[in-house]
Amino acid sequence: MMLRYALQTVRDRKGGFLGAFLALMCAAALITACGTLLETGLRGKVRTERYAAAPVLVSADQDVHRTIVKHKKGKTKVKHKAKPLAERAWLTQDAVRTVRAVPGVRRALPELTFPAQPLAPGAADAGRPALGHAWESAELTPYRLAAGTAPRSAHDIVVDRDLAERARLAPGDRLTVQSTQDPRTYRVSGVAAPDAGATVTHQTSLFFSAAEAERLAARPGQVTAIGVVPERGQDTGALKQALVKALDGTKARVTVGDARGPVEFLDASAARVKLVSMGGAMGGTSLLVAVLVVVGTFALSVQQRHRELALLRAIAATPRQIRGLLGREALLIGAVAGAAGALAGLPLGGVLYRRFVELGAVPPTLERTVSFFPMAAAVAATLLGAWAAARLAARRIARIRPAEALSEASAEPPRPAVARIVAGLVALAGGTVLVVVLGGLRTEAASTPVTFLAVVVLAVAVSLLGPLLVRATMGVIGRPMRLAGPGARLAVANLRGNAARMAAAVTPLTLLVGMTCTVLFVQPTLGDAARAQVRDGVRADWVLAAQGPGVPEGAVRTLRTDRGTTATEIVRSTVRVGLDKFPAQGVTTAGLTRAWDPDVTRGSLDGFGARSVAVSELAADQLHLRPGSSLKVTLGDGTPVTLAVAAVYARGLGFGDLTVAHTLLSRHVDNPLASSVLVSTGRTHGQLAAALREFPGVRVLSPSAADGLQEARRQANAEVNHLAMALVLAFTAIAVVNTLAMSVSERIREFALLRLAGATRRQVLRMLRVEALTVVLMGVGLGSGIALAVLTAFSLGMTGTAAPSVLPLVYVAVVAVAGLLALTATSLPGRFALRARPVTLATAKE
Repeated sequence: MMLRYALQTVRDRKGGFLGAFLALMCAAALITACGTLLETGLRGKVRTERYAAAPVLVSADQDVHRTIVKHKKGKTKVKHKAKPLAERAWLTQDAVRTVRAVPGVRRALPELTFPAQPLAPGAADAGRPALGHAWESAELTPYRLAAGTAPRSAHDIVVDRDLAERARLAPGDRLTVQSTQDPRTYRVSGVAAPDAGATVTHQTSLFFSAAEAERLAARPGQVTAIGVVPERGQDTGALKQALVKALDGTKARVTVGDARGPVEFLDASAARVKLVSMGGAMGGTSLLVAVLVVVGTFALSVQQRHRELALLRAIAATPRQIRGLLGREALLIGAVAGAAGALAGLPLGGVLYRRFVELGAVPPTLERTVSFFPMAAAVAATLLGAWAAARLAARRIARIRPAEALSEASAEPPRPAVARIVAGLVALAGGTVLVVVLGGLRTEAASTPVTFLAVVVLAVAVSLLGPLLVRATMGVIGRPMRLAGPGARLAVANLRGNAARMAAAVTPLTLLVGMTCTVLFVQPTLGDAARAQVRDGVRADWVLAAQGPGVPEGAVRTLRTDRGTTATEIVRSTVRVGLDKFPAQGVTTAGLTRAWDPDVTRGSLDGFGARSVAVSELAADQLHLRPGSSLKVTLGDGTPVTLAVAAVYARGLGFGDLTVAHTLLSRHVDNPLASSVLVSTGRTHGQLAAALREFPGVRVLSPSAADGLQEARRQANAEVNHLAMALVLAFTAIAVVNTLAMSVSERIREFALLRLAGATRRQVLRMLRVEALTVVLMGVGLGSGIALAVLTAFSLGMTGTAAPSVLPLVYVAVVAVAGLLALTATSLPGRFALRARPVTLATAKE
């Protein structure tokens, strides 16, 4: 019976349920979109291109492993953990000989892969990074010569057909290539193309002679991977097991099928972790925001039906029946809204994925994966959220005794329920604790989730304590507002008498302002502090930067011919101490302090050498280090080294947590070229440019100009974070409009009675505008206060100073957009409601 009544109610009150439907549909779309990103990170395929003709691939292990043994209550627990390396790990030539000796192996082709950027007009393609190989490994794809001949000397090169078409190259042409060594000009001896059935779309291949490839790879006695071609009739699975057994005890691993793709495209493997983290964080935040918005929307929807529900109580409907009715209505709406939102979330997730690829956050080699699971999760979350929201909203009306139902429904209770106040105070305390904890977090990975969680929890506190906050606000500004005329006096009376309704409108606005300000000002807070440290720490007169893969060693040698010039090369990577990840930089040790000042607080950089390391204060605290300590580090390619701590410095935010010798780090990264070179000299810009004219890709910049380039890169990273939260903010903005529109549409009879009592249409509209401006004032004030508290704690933890970076124009824009949304969502429904004759509306049935 109650299900039939619920169906009839939904059918007859479509307009009343529209707000709840929109909130649930947007929530389902948001969860589905985030779910597709999460699923792509977990299950997205990475198809091989270069190794398509090698059914079995042997490569080095790309993980750092650690075994943790715990003894507790007489029991021993052993856990094996692994974390990915930042650079490519290499195999020794011994592995090649071992593989060739395994029965069932027809051919074992060693592969060398290294950066090789062609310096020709039209040659660059951001979507196809250029890599160099030895011609002997062309069979792994396979590539076949489409024109010309194979490279026979160190000065010959074969380019792939796509590059030849872009740069208009043909056999006999000259091509300059910037690889891991100084730029060199080669003769194009041939043009190669993938064989029929092979597809190479995500890279540009350049093939050198074997000797030249070994020189450019700069890894004597090592190979990137080994492509294995089995004997005819040999089972691939059996051969894999034989290879695993033969290579047992080494750092080699054997892959077949789709597992070869992640070996070829290491950035796609790293992107999996990033996408899982991003999708999980977005999904978690989205779910929290959706719950908050949906609960508020349902509470407002149920509040609008208090007279109807009170009448049911008056004719002896039991509390259980009222809860059952509202629960069934919520499930009906949730099912339809969840299905519609899940379908809308699929293309929305596709838009997000493509945008992440365009920004470089996700490589195109990681294919998007879509299945039924994200949609099912979204529908389930929507149904559960709708049912729980309806049950919470039904508590008051279900508790009213039948004899008092109609009188209780005619007016708002003088104060919120005790349980609501207690829950609000608990949420406020929880948010305060999160803010305090945030002030002690010093890593971005730890602080970012706590930052957004604190905003949501404090917004929950505002939602629960909203009626009290509205009454308190009106107690302060109510008397001055009354002086603004009849419309303002009506607004004050409404705000005081309907505090719960106004609080429902304040909550999403508070969340919108608080979340938007936090998202927009977190990165500037971090970036400005890092830039300040870099500006204070760089003593150099000039900075060399390259348009290609890096600054060649030859350019640095040219500058060092002048005795009065110090050139400090900088190469960057990520290393691990145990399983913990730290950003590291390698710097030239000679004359280091002339160009660089990291603000040493303990120890000294005097005598800093090949086996020395300087650490930031953060790293020193985390790892319990001091000058003289030994530090075991796993470099980017998996090479373990033990270094002596020479100094501890304060400017870790600008220069990274670990600093080692350039000669050490550059031998263990994929690209050994310096990302920048700090030059201390008495020569002018023109003199330096003239000295480096043989290196057209190298630019001479002032420190401030170089800082501008770094800022542009940081802005690109910030755009990824902004995009990640854009859906949540858009959903919150929709919730603001939805809630305000629902609040106004409920009051059609009230407006008619005011008109009949003598209020003019203009006075009613003025009342609505004053109410909207008050809601905006409260929402902006509370949201700004939440954002300020959270950003201050974030700044204190990450930079050491309680001074977040707030961009005034951006903040004004946020407030203006919030105000425009609120005024529009109030004025348009209000004008529509005032079109009909007051007598008609006042006498119409509800």
